[in-house]
Amino acid sequence: MKRVLHGIDVSNWQGTVDWSGHARSGVAFAFAKATEGGTYTDRYFARNWDGMRASWLVCGAYHFARPKGDPVEQARHFLRTVYAAGGLRKGDLIALDLETNDGLPPERVARYARRWCHYVERSTGLRPFVYTFLSFARTGHCAGLGDHPLWIAGPDLPRGNPMVPLPWNDWTIHQHANSPLDRNVFHGSRRDLTRLGFRPR
Repeated sequence: MKRVLHGIDVSNWQGTVDWSGHARSGVAFAFAKATEGGTYTDRYFARNWDGMRASWLVCGAYHFARPKGDPVEQARHFLRTVYAAGGLRKGDLIALDLETNDGLPPERVARYARRWCHYVERSTGLRPFVYTFLSFARTGHCAGLGDHPLWIAGPDLPRGNPMVPLPWNDWTIHQHANSPLDRNVFHGSRRDLTRLGFRPR
């Protein structure tokens, strides 16, 4: 039976995070919000990036998508923020948080997401995870993203048993709880997870 890794995800809403405490309690990986849209930077991101690193967690950074904006401009803002905080090391993860359409039709949102992911992958060699939820994906907002690892929000479903929407046929990370903290599981080892991460050129 495959090992299960436990993770959390955080943003400025959590304030100061006790990373060493989470590591002692069995958390093995984490994602921290870095940016949103083309200008917003999470004020806790650099601190969280350092804290995850110092606690030997598998480090992930995510961008909250604002599809009305320019995807390339947003991708550059995200990468600049990650590099300013210390940059990517072997095994680090990246994700696009795709959960709002900004009032745009699904095909526009999906096109934005594909362009953001393409720019990041071309710049880093790293294929981003896509974080989304069932009803959002089912209405076409994630079209063309099925070759990206799926990080699916399903807090109303049993841990490790989420429903998987098209265009995916499997999940990679399941966010199974969101109160009081977002909690996630990955089926596999630390090595399996870091294989999906950054590879220095």
